[in-house]
Amino acid sequence: DDGDGAPDEDGRSGYWLTGEDGGVFSHGSAQFYGSAAEIALAAPISGMAAKPDARGYWLAGKDGGVFAFGDGGFYGSMNGAGLSGEIVDIASTPSGRGYWLVGADGGVFSFGDAGYFGSLGGQPLAAPVVAIIPTPNGGGYWLIAEDGGVFTFGNAPFHGSMGAKPLRSPVTGGWATPTGEGYWLNGGDAGIFTFGDAPFYGSMGGQEIRAPASGMTAPGFDGYWIGAEDGGVFTFGSIPFHGSQSLAALRGRIVEIVNAA
Repeated sequence: DDGDGAPDEDGRSGYWLTGEDGGVFSHGSAQFYGSAAEIALAAPISGMAAKPDARGYWLAGKDGGVFAFGDGGFYGSMNGAGLSGEIVDIASTPSGRGYWLVGADGGVFSFGDAGYFGSLGGQPLAAPVVAIIPTPNGGGYWLIAEDGGVFTFGNAPFHGSMGAKPLRSPVTGGWATPTGEGYWLNGGDAGIFTFGDAPFYGSMGGQEIRAPASGMTAPGFDGYWIGAEDGGVFTFGSIPFHGSQSLAALRGRIVEIVNAA
Protein backbone atom coordinates (compact mmCIF):
# COMPACT_ATOMS: atom_id res chain seq x y z
CA ASP A 1 0.00 0.00 0.00
CA ASP A 2 1.27 3.51 -0.74
CA GLY A 3 0.17 4.95 2.59
CA ASP A 4 -2.99 6.72 1.49
CA GLY A 5 -5.33 3.77 1.26
CA ALA A 6 -5.01 3.44 -2.52
CA PRO A 7 -3.54 0.38 -4.22
CA ASP A 8 0.24 0.09 -4.62
CA GLU A 9 1.85 1.57 -7.73
CA ASP A 10 1.66 -1.85 -9.38
CA GLY A 11 -2.10 -1.83 -8.81
CA ARG A 12 -2.19 -4.54 -6.16
CA SER A 13 -5.02 -4.39 -3.69
CA GLY A 14 -6.98 -7.49 -2.89
CA TYR A 15 -7.37 -10.61 -0.82
CA TRP A 16 -8.02 -14.32 -0.93
CA LEU A 17 -10.59 -16.26 1.05
CA THR A 18 -10.10 -19.98 1.60
CA GLY A 19 -12.56 -22.58 2.77
CA GLU A 20 -12.10 -25.69 4.87
CA ASP A 21 -12.79 -27.73 1.72
CA GLY A 22 -9.71 -26.20 0.07
CA GLY A 23 -11.59 -23.76 -2.11
CA VAL A 24 -9.81 -20.47 -2.85
CA PHE A 25 -11.65 -17.29 -3.84
CA SER A 26 -9.77 -14.30 -5.28
CA HIS A 27 -10.88 -10.69 -4.94
CA GLY A 28 -9.39 -7.46 -6.23
CA SER A 29 -5.86 -7.93 -7.57
CA ALA A 30 -5.45 -11.33 -5.86
CA GLN A 31 -4.70 -13.88 -8.59
CA PHE A 32 -6.12 -17.39 -8.59
CA TYR A 33 -3.37 -20.03 -8.76
CA GLY A 34 -5.46 -23.09 -7.98
CA SER A 35 -7.13 -24.71 -5.01
CA ALA A 36 -7.51 -27.99 -3.18
CA ALA A 37 -11.27 -28.10 -3.66
CA GLU A 38 -11.11 -31.10 -6.00
CA ILE A 39 -8.49 -32.97 -3.95
CA ALA A 40 -9.53 -35.78 -1.61
CA LEU A 41 -8.31 -34.19 1.60
CA ALA A 42 -7.22 -36.29 4.55
CA ALA A 43 -8.24 -33.42 6.85
CA PRO A 44 -10.01 -30.06 6.45
CA ILE A 45 -7.99 -26.98 5.53
CA SER A 46 -7.32 -24.76 8.53
CA GLY A 47 -5.08 -21.98 7.22
CA MET A 48 -3.67 -20.11 4.24
CA ALA A 49 -0.52 -18.05 3.73
CA ALA A 50 0.53 -16.01 0.71
CA LYS A 51 3.98 -15.20 -0.61
CA PRO A 52 4.85 -11.55 0.11
CA ASP A 53 4.99 -10.88 -3.65
CA ALA A 54 1.46 -12.34 -3.99
CA ARG A 55 2.59 -14.72 -6.74
CA GLY A 56 1.65 -17.87 -4.88
CA TYR A 57 0.17 -19.27 -1.71
CA TRP A 58 -0.05 -22.31 0.52
CA LEU A 59 -2.95 -24.08 2.18
CA ALA A 60 -2.44 -26.06 5.38
CA GLY A 61 -4.61 -28.91 6.59
CA LYS A 62 -5.42 -29.76 10.17
CA ASP A 63 -3.19 -32.82 9.78
CA GLY A 64 -0.23 -30.64 8.81
CA GLY A 65 -0.46 -31.33 5.10
CA VAL A 66 0.70 -28.41 2.92
CA PHE A 67 -0.49 -27.63 -0.61
CA ALA A 68 1.53 -25.17 -2.72
CA PHE A 69 0.14 -23.05 -5.58
CA GLY A 70 1.58 -20.51 -8.01
CA ASP A 71 5.30 -20.14 -7.42
CA GLY A 72 4.97 -20.97 -3.74
CA GLY A 73 7.55 -23.71 -3.26
CA PHE A 74 6.87 -26.87 -1.31
CA TYR A 75 9.28 -27.07 1.64
CA GLY A 76 7.78 -29.93 3.59
CA SER A 77 4.81 -30.77 5.78
CA MET A 78 3.80 -32.73 8.85
CA ASN A 79 1.05 -34.91 7.34
CA GLY A 80 -0.05 -36.05 10.78
CA ALA A 81 3.44 -37.08 11.90
CA GLY A 82 4.38 -36.18 15.46
CA LEU A 83 1.38 -33.94 16.08
CA SER A 84 -0.21 -33.66 19.49
CA GLY A 85 -2.70 -31.03 18.34
CA GLU A 86 -4.39 -30.07 15.09
CA ILE A 87 -2.58 -27.57 12.85
CA VAL A 88 -4.48 -24.29 13.00
CA ASP A 89 -2.43 -21.85 10.93
CA ILE A 90 0.39 -21.34 8.42
CA ALA A 91 2.50 -18.21 7.85
CA SER A 92 5.03 -17.27 5.17
CA THR A 93 8.56 -16.06 5.77
CA PRO A 94 9.46 -12.58 4.44
CA SER A 95 11.37 -14.13 1.53
CA GLY A 96 8.52 -16.43 0.56
CA ARG A 97 10.96 -19.35 0.65
CA GLY A 98 9.61 -20.99 3.76
CA TYR A 99 6.73 -21.17 6.20
CA TRP A 100 5.72 -21.99 9.73
CA LEU A 101 2.92 -24.25 10.89
CA VAL A 102 1.41 -23.95 14.35
CA GLY A 103 -0.77 -26.41 16.25
CA ALA A 104 -3.61 -25.77 18.65
CA ASP A 105 -1.24 -26.93 21.42
CA GLY A 106 1.22 -24.17 20.48
CA GLY A 107 3.70 -26.44 18.74
CA VAL A 108 5.62 -24.67 15.95
CA PHE A 109 7.10 -26.39 12.90
CA SER A 110 9.53 -24.60 10.58
CA PHE A 111 10.14 -25.33 6.89
CA GLY A 112 12.40 -23.82 4.23
CA ASP A 113 14.14 -20.70 5.53
CA ALA A 114 11.73 -20.29 8.46
CA GLY A 115 13.68 -20.02 11.71
CA TYR A 116 12.60 -21.87 14.82
CA PHE A 117 12.44 -19.58 17.85
CA GLY A 118 10.54 -21.75 20.32
CA SER A 119 6.99 -22.89 20.91
CA LEU A 120 4.35 -23.64 23.54
CA GLY A 121 4.29 -27.35 22.75
CA GLY A 122 4.09 -29.43 25.90
CA GLN A 123 3.16 -26.46 28.10
CA PRO A 124 -0.21 -26.10 29.83
CA LEU A 125 -2.39 -23.54 28.05
CA ALA A 126 -5.45 -21.70 29.28
CA ALA A 127 -6.85 -21.80 25.73
CA PRO A 128 -5.88 -23.28 22.36
CA VAL A 129 -3.60 -21.38 20.00
CA VAL A 130 -5.39 -20.09 16.88
CA ALA A 131 -2.75 -18.18 14.89
CA ILE A 132 0.94 -17.52 14.26
CA ILE A 133 2.03 -14.04 13.15
CA PRO A 134 5.65 -13.57 11.97
CA THR A 135 7.59 -10.37 12.57
CA PRO A 136 8.32 -8.36 9.40
CA ASN A 137 11.96 -9.52 9.19
CA GLY A 138 11.14 -13.13 10.07
CA GLY A 139 13.25 -13.07 13.20
CA GLY A 140 10.41 -14.11 15.46
CA TYR A 141 6.68 -14.64 15.77
CA TRP A 142 3.68 -14.17 17.98
CA LEU A 143 1.36 -17.04 18.89
CA ILE A 144 -2.23 -15.97 19.50
CA ALA A 145 -4.58 -17.96 21.74
CA GLU A 146 -8.35 -18.20 21.65
CA ASP A 147 -8.62 -16.31 24.97
CA GLY A 148 -6.63 -13.39 23.52
CA GLY A 149 -3.34 -14.44 25.05
CA VAL A 150 -0.24 -13.35 23.12
CA PHE A 151 3.06 -15.25 23.35
CA THR A 152 6.27 -13.84 21.89
CA PHE A 153 9.26 -15.66 20.41
CA GLY A 154 12.48 -14.45 18.82
CA ASN A 155 12.43 -10.70 18.18
CA ALA A 156 8.65 -10.36 18.48
CA PRO A 157 7.92 -7.61 21.04
CA PHE A 158 5.08 -7.89 23.52
CA HIS A 159 2.62 -5.01 23.34
CA GLY A 160 -0.21 -6.45 25.40
CA SER A 161 -2.94 -9.02 25.08
CA MET A 162 -6.54 -9.83 25.95
CA GLY A 163 -5.53 -12.78 28.11
CA ALA A 164 -7.55 -12.95 31.37
CA LYS A 165 -9.83 -10.15 30.12
CA PRO A 166 -13.55 -10.69 29.48
CA LEU A 167 -14.33 -11.40 25.83
CA ARG A 168 -17.72 -11.54 24.15
CA SER A 169 -16.35 -14.00 21.63
CA PRO A 170 -13.17 -16.09 21.29
CA VAL A 171 -10.24 -14.60 19.38
CA THR A 172 -9.87 -16.24 15.96
CA GLY A 173 -7.02 -14.38 14.27
CA GLY A 174 -4.68 -11.43 14.07
CA TRP A 175 -2.15 -9.52 11.96
CA ALA A 176 1.06 -7.54 12.54
CA THR A 177 1.70 -3.94 11.54
CA PRO A 178 4.39 -3.28 8.88
CA THR A 179 6.83 -2.08 11.55
CA GLY A 180 6.37 -5.11 13.77
CA GLU A 181 5.75 -2.72 16.65
CA GLY A 182 2.10 -3.60 16.97
CA TYR A 183 -0.63 -6.04 16.07
CA TRP A 184 -4.36 -6.47 15.77
CA LEU A 185 -6.46 -9.32 17.16
CA ASN A 186 -9.96 -10.12 15.97
CA GLY A 187 -12.75 -11.86 17.82
CA GLY A 188 -15.35 -14.22 16.41
CA ASP A 189 -17.84 -11.37 16.77
CA ALA A 190 -15.61 -9.31 14.41
CA GLY A 191 -14.47 -7.14 17.29
CA ILE A 192 -10.95 -5.68 16.91
CA PHE A 193 -8.32 -5.20 19.59
CA THR A 194 -5.27 -3.03 18.86
CA PHE A 195 -1.82 -3.09 20.46
CA GLY A 196 1.36 -1.10 19.97
CA ASP A 197 1.23 1.05 16.83
CA ALA A 198 -1.78 -0.74 15.34
CA PRO A 199 -4.50 1.85 14.66
CA PHE A 200 -8.18 1.22 15.31
CA TYR A 201 -10.54 1.89 12.40
CA GLY A 202 -13.69 0.31 13.76
CA SER A 203 -15.16 -3.16 14.04
CA MET A 204 -18.38 -5.14 14.03
CA GLY A 205 -18.16 -5.79 17.76
CA GLY A 206 -21.58 -5.43 19.37
CA GLN A 207 -23.39 -5.65 16.02
CA GLU A 208 -25.25 -8.63 14.67
CA ILE A 209 -23.35 -10.62 12.06
CA ARG A 210 -24.61 -13.68 10.20
CA ALA A 211 -21.55 -15.86 10.78
CA PRO A 212 -18.50 -15.74 13.06
CA ALA A 213 -15.38 -13.92 11.90
CA SER A 214 -12.64 -16.39 11.04
CA GLY A 215 -9.73 -13.97 10.65
CA MET A 216 -8.42 -10.60 9.53
CA THR A 217 -5.70 -9.16 7.29
CA ALA A 218 -4.23 -5.72 6.66
CA PRO A 219 -2.29 -4.33 3.68
CA GLY A 220 -0.59 -1.67 5.81
CA PHE A 221 -1.54 1.02 8.30
CA ASP A 222 -4.55 2.30 6.35
CA GLY A 223 -7.15 -0.27 7.34
CA TYR A 224 -8.02 -3.94 7.56
CA TRP A 225 -10.37 -6.55 6.24
CA ILE A 226 -12.21 -9.06 8.44
CA GLY A 227 -13.39 -12.31 6.88
CA ALA A 228 -16.38 -14.29 8.11
CA GLU A 229 -17.11 -18.01 7.93
CA ASP A 230 -19.94 -17.43 5.42
CA GLY A 231 -17.58 -15.57 3.08
CA GLY A 232 -18.60 -12.11 4.19
CA VAL A 233 -15.91 -9.40 4.24
CA PHE A 234 -15.98 -6.29 6.42
CA THR A 235 -13.76 -3.35 5.40
CA PHE A 236 -12.45 -0.67 7.75
CA GLY A 237 -10.21 2.34 7.21
CA SER A 238 -9.46 3.82 3.79
CA ILE A 239 -8.78 0.54 1.98
CA PRO A 240 -11.26 -0.58 -0.69
CA PHE A 241 -13.82 -3.36 -0.55
CA HIS A 242 -13.21 -5.95 -3.28
CA GLY A 243 -16.21 -8.21 -2.83
CA SER A 244 -17.09 -11.29 -0.82
CA GLN A 245 -18.54 -14.80 -1.04
CA SER A 246 -21.42 -14.11 1.32
CA LEU A 247 -24.11 -14.81 -1.30
CA ALA A 248 -22.28 -17.72 -2.91
CA ALA A 249 -22.94 -21.40 -2.30
CA LEU A 250 -20.00 -22.64 -0.23
CA ARG A 251 -19.09 -26.26 0.35
CA GLY A 252 -17.26 -25.44 3.56
CA ARG A 253 -16.91 -22.53 5.94
CA ILE A 254 -14.30 -19.87 5.20
CA VAL A 255 -11.32 -20.29 7.53
CA GLU A 256 -8.92 -17.53 6.41
CA ILE A 257 -8.64 -14.18 4.66
CA VAL A 258 -5.18 -13.20 3.36
CA ASN A 259 -4.09 -9.89 1.88
CA ALA A 260 -2.56 -9.76 -1.60
CA ALA A 261 -1.32 -6.16 -1.46
